[in-house]
Amino acid sequence: MNTLSLYNVVKSYSNHTAVNNVSFDVKPGSIFGLLGPNGAGKTSLIRIITRITAADSGMVLINGEPLNALHPNQIGYMPEERGLYKKMKVGEQLLYLAQLKGLSSKEAKAKLVHWMKKFEIQDWWNKQISDLSKGMGQKVQFIATVVHDPTLIILDEPFTGLDPVNTNLIKDEIYNLKEKGATILFSTHRMEQVEQICEDIVLINQGQVILQGNVSQIKNNYKDFKFSIHYSGDLPTNINLEGIEKETSDKGSITFKAADYQHSNQILNEFIKNGVIVQSFNEILPSLNEIFIKKVTQ
Repeated sequence: MNTLSLYNVVKSYSNHTAVNNVSFDVKPGSIFGLLGPNGAGKTSLIRIITRITAADSGMVLINGEPLNALHPNQIGYMPEERGLYKKMKVGEQLLYLAQLKGLSSKEAKAKLVHWMKKFEIQDWWNKQISDLSKGMGQKVQFIATVVHDPTLIILDEPFTGLDPVNTNLIKDEIYNLKEKGATILFSTHRMEQVEQICEDIVLINQGQVILQGNVSQIKNNYKDFKFSIHYSGDLPTNINLEGIEKETSDKGSITFKAADYQHSNQILNEFIKNGVIVQSFNEILPSLNEIFIKKVTQ
């Protein structure tokens, strides 16, 4: 059973269709990328899943059940526009948000102490929210998102404003939560982050799904048969590179594009049988960023 399933979801505002017949599934215990350029419909979808707004048509299922009023307590949502109350203190703010998700005051305090120790911010309890930097506020917002042990965690651009150390801290906690069984829906337009942490993705543009599937499989499907080879010595003049289009060539390395009928083993064997001392031979798969740009500009 999928943690989250969307079937033919539609949402319009006035004369604009923000979400147009969107369907996808998110497997339990996975990190799933919800991708798209600004204005693609990602936020509208998230608002539907979290019951902030309702779809005009279609169906959303959480763990096989139609979305209902009880499901928000099973969801942790960290919006891109952070929602902390500036005039409150960190501790009272987190207690308030945790109790909104159904925790008792005692439960909430115990869990918050645990998380604040983990992030080494236990001395922030009486700190004013308005005194926090953007990165500090990000840590507090993340704790508010996960303190009630949600089964579905929705993170909208979670690394914005974080330095590399705190980015890795949050990233490690995302992996830990996944290992404990949580499902993470990760919304971003930063493709390099998606390649690092997401297993499956859906790409939305102008409210429609234009690409979805496993990250590795998608990259393989869009490969351009590009290879790079590093070698020592000189290339023999009689080496047969028929069907190979050189893209770059330097002393000791070549990047080239092969015909789609050529197997990588054939190409490598041509170098080896001609006495070339091969140091490395790699297929260059397109990045998700390249695939993203290609699909969106189409």
